Amino acid sequence: MLSFNKKFELVSVVFTDDEITLPVANVLGSEEIQQVKKQFEEYFEGKRKDFNIKLSPHGTEFQKKVWRELLNIPFGKTVSYQQIANTLGDPKVIRAAASANGKNPISIVIPCHRVIGSDGSLTGYAGGLHRKKWLLEHESPSPQQSLF
Repeated sequence: MLSFNKKFELVSVVFTDDEITLPVANVLGSEEIQQVKKQFEEYFEGKRKDFNIKLSPHGTEFQKKVWRELLNIPFGKTVSYQQIANTLGDPKVIRAAASANGKNPISIVIPCHRVIGSDGSLTGYAGGLHRKKWLLEHESPSPQQSLF
């Protein structure tokens, strides 16, 4: 489920087990919402690797700093929580960085699913490890093989 603010900036992406159709036909700014919906459809069809969406995640300054780093992880690639902490300039902030990663309100677009354990293992994902595994396999350059 997608949530927007009054400026039509994406505020959150929430996983649900129910199918949801966005009722955009009579919504002000529906052109913007239709564009976001189209980008998600293209992503899930394997036709899009990057999003071009105005984002407005709510969080602390540190969380936003972590989320900006997540945006630098290329499609089909992964980094470790330790690498994120190192990029932030302090290897000791690994737990805080992992916590911020887990509080990312705009999953998929801000690709928190691309962060894995230092040993290459799948670790926590607010949307569920089965979704994280699926997203990583969806983005894998070798789709015929299972990563995990």
